[in-house]
Amino acid sequence: MSTPEIVTSSLQQALVDLIDLSLQAKQAHWNVCGPQFRSVHLQLDDVVADVRTWSDDVAERLVAIGGTPDGRAATVAAESAVEQYESGAVASDKVIQQFAERLSATAERIKEELPELEVDLPSQDLLIGVAFGLEKHAWMFRASH
Repeated sequence: MSTPEIVTSSLQQALVDLIDLSLQAKQAHWNVCGPQFRSVHLQLDDVVADVRTWSDDVAERLVAIGGTPDGRAATVAAESAVEQYESGAVASDKVIQQFAERLSATAERIKEELPELEVDLPSQDLLIGVAFGLEKHAWMFRASH
């Protein structure tokens, strides 16, 4: 029995969003400035580490169920639903707000797909864990503002 397309599609969308989040967090990490520089700089490294782990878990789950993960730069740029991050220096308070919003929005998109994933409980469980982690990071940003 083949895995329903909704499962592979949901995992692929989560993958590109997570890759984009990790790249944006690194961009912000390098360019954050302002009174909360150090704490935000370090907090973004925590986000990058977790999001990279989750993206690897999602990609490996895709392969395990017969899918083909696509994390190429062109695919991420074309398919990510994460709002594009600005270039240049960004004030720490703005970074905090933007990442709280991006992390929450990504978690919400994942959670919207969860009812459809009941046909593959391990994939559903994986994405529940990812959404939980994203919401936790979003909360930590909101709490520091």
